[in-house]
Amino acid sequence: MAFSVVLHQAFLLAVLSLRTSQSEVLGEPLPLTPEIQTVSIQSELQEVNLEWTVPALAHQKLNMIFQIEISRLNTSNIIWVENYSTTVKREEAVRWNWMSDIPLECVTHFIRIRALVDDTKSPPQRSWGNWSSWKEVSVPVSVEPDTLLLFPEDKLLEEGSNITICLMYGHNLYNVSCNLQEEPIHGEQLDSHASLLKLNNVAFLSNTGTNINCQAMNGTKNPFGTVLFVSKVLEEPKNFSCETQDFKTLDCSWEPGVDTTLAWFQRSFQIYTLCESFSKRCEVFNYINSYTWQITEDSQETYNFTLTAENKLRKRSVNINFNLTHRVHPKAPQVITLKTIGATKANMTWKVHSRGDNYTLLCQVELQYGGEVIHEHNVSVRTSANYLFSDLVPDTEYKACVRCASANHFWKWSDWTQEEFSTPEAAPSQALDVWRQVLSENGRRAVTLFWKPLLKSQANGKIISYNIVVENEAKPTESEHYSVRPPALSTNLSLDLHPYKIHITANNSAGASPESLMVLSNDSGHEEVQEKTIKGIKDAFNISWEPVSGETIGYVVDWCAHTQDQHCDLQWKKLGPNTTSTVITSDDFKPGVRYNFRIFERSVEQNVRLVGKQKGYTQELDDNSVLCKYDISDSETKTLTVENLRPESLYEFFVTPYTSAGPGPNETYTKVTTPDARSHMLLQIILPMTVGILLSIIVCYWKSQWVKEKCYPDIPNPYKSSILSLIKSKKNPHLIMNVKDCIPDVLEVINKAEGSKPQCVGSGKLHTEDIPSKPPSVPIEKDSSGPVPCVFFENFTYDQSAFDSGSRGLIPGPLTDTAHQLGLLAPPNKLQNVLESNYMKSLVESPTEETSLIYVSQLASPMCGEKDRLAMNPPMPVHGSEYKKQMAVPGSLTSPSLKENNNLTSMILLGQGEQ
Repeated sequence: MAFSVVLHQAFLLAVLSLRTSQSEVLGEPLPLTPEIQTVSIQSELQEVNLEWTVPALAHQKLNMIFQIEISRLNTSNIIWVENYSTTVKREEAVRWNWMSDIPLECVTHFIRIRALVDDTKSPPQRSWGNWSSWKEVSVPVSVEPDTLLLFPEDKLLEEGSNITICLMYGHNLYNVSCNLQEEPIHGEQLDSHASLLKLNNVAFLSNTGTNINCQAMNGTKNPFGTVLFVSKVLEEPKNFSCETQDFKTLDCSWEPGVDTTLAWFQRSFQIYTLCESFSKRCEVFNYINSYTWQITEDSQETYNFTLTAENKLRKRSVNINFNLTHRVHPKAPQVITLKTIGATKANMTWKVHSRGDNYTLLCQVELQYGGEVIHEHNVSVRTSANYLFSDLVPDTEYKACVRCASANHFWKWSDWTQEEFSTPEAAPSQALDVWRQVLSENGRRAVTLFWKPLLKSQANGKIISYNIVVENEAKPTESEHYSVRPPALSTNLSLDLHPYKIHITANNSAGASPESLMVLSNDSGHEEVQEKTIKGIKDAFNISWEPVSGETIGYVVDWCAHTQDQHCDLQWKKLGPNTTSTVITSDDFKPGVRYNFRIFERSVEQNVRLVGKQKGYTQELDDNSVLCKYDISDSETKTLTVENLRPESLYEFFVTPYTSAGPGPNETYTKVTTPDARSHMLLQIILPMTVGILLSIIVCYWKSQWVKEKCYPDIPNPYKSSILSLIKSKKNPHLIMNVKDCIPDVLEVINKAEGSKPQCVGSGKLHTEDIPSKPPSVPIEKDSSGPVPCVFFENFTYDQSAFDSGSRGLIPGPLTDTAHQLGLLAPPNKLQNVLESNYMKSLVESPTEETSLIYVSQLASPMCGEKDRLAMNPPMPVHGSEYKKQMAVPGSLTSPSLKENNNLTSMILLGQGEQ
């Protein structure tokens, strides 16, 4: 044995020597075999770190290619092959990392390596070297028999990633099911106690994580699980920019995008790094969107910034490069002042932040009124500047604004600096537009002066009064002064017939307006001219006239806006000297209202003379149209009733308020049609009738049961009669009812039996008119002998007509002719005594006979022993038929015959053993 071992070793040495000699002869290097030194695992990253060396290197450095194979579960199940090129140094280890697609705790892996020299310093190697021995890679995990384990634990990954979860369970568990949140997931069996759960494109559900729970069918109720922390994908910062306002700091800002921070990883999850390449400076800070970079005093003008956003899964970077002087965003101007110069000018001054006299800013100045820019200008500034606003409107509020930017390299405007100011008041710049109305009465003239308010641009301030000076031309030294306060736009004067000059001005705190002159001549108010009729158009009148003289300076047309109202609201329109026509339009014009127009001529001396009158309608209404006005003086009144209107007529109305200055604007007319007068009369008739009918129906429905009982009583059913409840059990089973058990309404005795004749027993007073002259012949059975008791009952609720109509077909057999009427014998309250004293005595006298009664009615069934006597096809009873009389006879009697003229409507038989 020892000899064979020595021989084997010698053989190997010989073969090795031969190969070495062949390699030296051919120039091919000997194959190198790597030796794996260490294998480490980072479970959290699912990463394998491999280190190996290459012994017997012929050179200090050598470029080599390594082929790495990884198998799973067993060495034959190769799952990964990779060629790795690197430079190998003598006595230095080579490092390589591999990331597994499944958790390394799940199964065992195996790794081996072989090498190939790829260097010009060595002869080319035609084949791979020998493989290293397999190296086992595993993470020791102990799984209890009744336990489930999931790997990885609390995994952090990005939205949209793929992940494989390893499920390991003890040998006592089976039928394990798993859920992602509430959705079931299915696994791939890896071995008898391990499965892989593959999740693709994982979605972000919550910043607190996504739960995976697993439970075995035969396990505990408490599930096992893990949490997937799925974060949003880190975005690249957008709109990254840096600028300076004072050349001391750089303000850098950006849009960070979506926040990827998770609740489980709040601290330092997403950070930013700002690095400047020229100065080699870097600043690190947490999730924000801006940073202030301090500028050093080394006169650096060019900057190259890189901003990096980073979390535990990835990095994103952006870069900008700029010159400092090209990124100047000036601060807003300061120390702004405004000083008005008169009522139409204002001077504005301001200061700016600057690096010195060599640095120029461009400033933009705006003047705003009512929120709109009315003036704009640019000014070059080094340290301070001023600007003069002119052509301003007195008594007006303005807003002055200024902003600045770099004049050499424009980057951004600064923020606005603004200041509000108001110009002072000035005297009104425009004379009042005045007019008058003159009425002569009792040797004097009633003059009403009217004027229109000045526009804001004409008033130049708040009008505080209207001054009126009345000058009598006959006494020039004497004049009267009047003052009228706004908002009044008219005043009344009482003057004599002398000529007058009236001077009117508007006044504010700064002075008076130019004077308006109104001249009244001796004949003012006495002019008589011919009136002309004109036809208006929609909301307008076309007024025309003939020129009177060549010395006129213009014309005036006046009219009342409300002609049929006590508030005339005089309107006028002034026209030039060459105008002989005009169109008068107004929203106040209404259809069906006549308007009167007067045309006046104005002379050079400011005297006016009436030259024409015209009247007309914008729209004439029918001859039947009437216009009425109602003056409601009480402002609290909210309703008005108009009486005496015509039926079936159309009316239109509107309501408008008025003040001492006149009525308000016209509103839209509302149309109302009055109803027909006959409709009220019909309503007065139909309504009571309808109410009466409804009340009758309600009362009838309420009393329906009472009406039915009185007019249409129910037909009693013999089989349901309360008399049957009195039947008592007797020794004789055929006895159905004894007469003494009945309390009839009325008892009528037909005949009293003597000897062998039937006996009828009764007591009380007889109705002699109903006593028959001949007793009825009642046939008896052949085997019967002795007197037979006979009792008749009469019920007055039955109707004789029902029997007469042919409903007697159900009588079981003909009765013997009776030529008499039945009579009343005793009242009901003495019936019991009759039965007990007389009738029952007669029953005792015939002991051989059975004292039984049989009721026979129209609806009764044939009795036993009588069926053969009935017709084969008896007529059916008439429903609703009513009966008048009933008769009770002993059951042993044969059925009597009944003639057509007999008054007995029915016979009720109570036979032996029959009901």
